[in-house]
Amino acid sequence: MAMVCLSDFEVYAKKYLPKTTWDFFAAGADDGTTRDDNILAYKRIRFRPRVLRDVSVMDIRTKLLGTEISFPVGIAPTGFHQLACPDGEKSTARAAKAMNICYIASTYSTSSLEEISAAAPSGFQWFQLYIHRNRMVSKKLVQQAEALGFQGLVLTADLPYTGKRRDDVRNGFRLPPHMSLKNLEGAFEVCKMMRIPHSLLDPSINWNDIHWLQSLTHLPIIVKGILTKEDAELAVRHGAQGIIVSNHGGRQLDGGPATIDALVEVVEAVQGRVEVYLDGGIRKGSDVLKALALGAKCVFIGRPALWGLAYKGEEGLQDVLRILRDEFRLSMALTG
Repeated sequence: MAMVCLSDFEVYAKKYLPKTTWDFFAAGADDGTTRDDNILAYKRIRFRPRVLRDVSVMDIRTKLLGTEISFPVGIAPTGFHQLACPDGEKSTARAAKAMNICYIASTYSTSSLEEISAAAPSGFQWFQLYIHRNRMVSKKLVQQAEALGFQGLVLTADLPYTGKRRDDVRNGFRLPPHMSLKNLEGAFEVCKMMRIPHSLLDPSINWNDIHWLQSLTHLPIIVKGILTKEDAELAVRHGAQGIIVSNHGGRQLDGGPATIDALVEVVEAVQGRVEVYLDGGIRKGSDVLKALALGAKCVFIGRPALWGLAYKGEEGLQDVLRILRDEFRLSMALTG
């Protein structure tokens, strides 16, 4: 079958991945309302196209905190890429480098930070951090990421506790015995049992922890999980250098806003003081353009990256990214 759009990769992944893996990747919290609305919200937004604009030459490059990328799409932090393909996050890192975009590696990777860095030397990579009750574990990961050349630290702010994903509960989801959370090996006994150590997340995290992180690293700190103008203001006030408007793919709180709907008030609140990015619901190049038109500097994809990995590993992910890039360029041209 010719793979001509991202939904083709979704169909393939659903057909060929084990059911428990598909359910884990696809899961939203509770009824899945917010997960679904992330996608539906884009369908409610309309362009006001302009014509006769001379679109014979277009430049789709942009910069994230000063680093140039080839087009305004990156790979959001998601866990357990080995569930999608054997090389896991190493394939993700290589695909991102080949396409010259940013990859945010997850704390819950099935490849270590060293492996990810070695797979794509000089690739543009940020590290996503969950803060655990054992703060020394988090401190070590932050310092390790900086030493390995990661260029940004993404603090996930919307996971003091794990949202209820019903299919994961029904399936008793756990990592297969041959996989592990490589960045946490030896840190928690629970990792040896292949269970996800969400119970070890620190629910006391608060805005002052940004200052704690700043004391550990010179990396710019990007706060992920902001959906309101009030929290956007607080992020700026506490020294964040970027914001990712995100609802965790609808996997945490069900009933919150779609990210594209929350974007405008966040952009208005920060007034250009920090860069604003977005994840959630991006399925077409025209979705990328809508997010940029409403003020995002770049978007990040989560589930579609996993579908690409499930299709053909690194090559499949590059296919997904090329489709998004080409659709984005075409949307730019046709809207003038």
